[in-house]
Amino acid sequence: MEQVLLFIVGVVVAFIGLAVSIALHELGHLTTAKMFGVRVSQYMIGFGPTIWSKVKGETEYGFKLLPLGGYVALSGMYPPKHAGEAPRDGGTGFLSNMIEDAREANQETIMPGEEHRAFSLLPAWKRIIVMLAGPVMNLVIAVVCFLIVVSGFGIYQPTTTLYSVSKCMVSQAEAAQLGDAAAENCSTPAPGAAAGLLPGDKLVSMNGTELHDWKDATAIIRANADKPIETVIERAGQQQTVTITPRANTVFVTDDFSGERVKDEAGNYKTEVVGFVGVSPTSAREQMPPSYAFEFAGFNIGKVFEMIMSLPQRVVDMWHAGFGGAERDPNGPQSVVGVGRIVGEVSALTEIPVLDRIATVIQIVGSVNIALGIMNLIPLPPLDGGHIFASIVDMIRRGLAKAFGKEDPGPFDTAKLLPITMVVAGLLLAMSALFIYVDIVNPISLTGK
Repeated sequence: MEQVLLFIVGVVVAFIGLAVSIALHELGHLTTAKMFGVRVSQYMIGFGPTIWSKVKGETEYGFKLLPLGGYVALSGMYPPKHAGEAPRDGGTGFLSNMIEDAREANQETIMPGEEHRAFSLLPAWKRIIVMLAGPVMNLVIAVVCFLIVVSGFGIYQPTTTLYSVSKCMVSQAEAAQLGDAAAENCSTPAPGAAAGLLPGDKLVSMNGTELHDWKDATAIIRANADKPIETVIERAGQQQTVTITPRANTVFVTDDFSGERVKDEAGNYKTEVVGFVGVSPTSAREQMPPSYAFEFAGFNIGKVFEMIMSLPQRVVDMWHAGFGGAERDPNGPQSVVGVGRIVGEVSALTEIPVLDRIATVIQIVGSVNIALGIMNLIPLPPLDGGHIFASIVDMIRRGLAKAFGKEDPGPFDTAKLLPITMVVAGLLLAMSALFIYVDIVNPISLTGK
């Protein structure tokens, strides 16, 4: 019962964290729009029917039924028709009528006498700031979350105290012959065990070099394959010296930060020959400098970009996972339902210390904000990146007209992007529905249940 309650609490916390993230994203748009004098008629969290709202000043603030996003309604998002452009002629073209209907509806958001407060009349650089403010807010939230985790709670780092000592090394031939029993029946003693190392021993120095952390120890071990290392250890409060001779071992080259395997230009995984001792370290939380939070944010940003670039394939994979029974990629995309489930499972892991669970949840909230911020920068309407791209195009075309002494072409007609907006919105809605369905029928689970 306790685990069930903790799971529910975790799910609730996840949705609250998502709602706060969305609210702050929209707050970025709201504050910058108001700062530049744009009239904001609505500030809403969620979509669908309104479940609560309150009007304060000229803006209605509220919550809607489906907590899958949010929006701010800016006055005059679409510019009026250019001077001399023919009015609607009553034609039956679906797209042209849709564009004109949207333009007219948007013009109705402009109050009489406040035409100058239309968003479309802002200089392009101000429009870019308004649209950029939301994603930037998400990135700020993410960095704050990571700062709390890495510099407040600290993150687990390997220490120089040994957790385990392997009894022997298993050759590839022995592994193939003995299978799961190879570890108990191998014929080659591991260097650490041969030197007399025991779990709980603390490595003090190697070849006269004092060890400050596990990286110092691994660097010396890896660089001394088949060479003896005079090692000072501390056991039961007493120091003693042992000699360790690391065995040469071929391993994959991994990234220092992520631990992922590195490929060469041909796409093959890189390997290197390094020393191997057969020991593993204990871990302890260590508070890291604030710069580590920015490194962590940069790593997450890179992973989101990778996900965006491979999004078509990931959608196919999710389809197979939902309707073909394929196994889920634990590092693949998830919907809000999947994130809520993961946070719920983390909260229910009673065997893990409470501080570790809290830190993990905060880290997940930070990672979700990275995803929200970067995804919103994709240069397609109705995403913020689409409006930013349109403003940049507007800035360039009007700048070129001025540079060549031509007449100002007027603001870029973003209303004409409405068909693209509808298509992209439909695709995003379909993709979200697919991800939610897959997270229900074939979820990623920490516990394997």
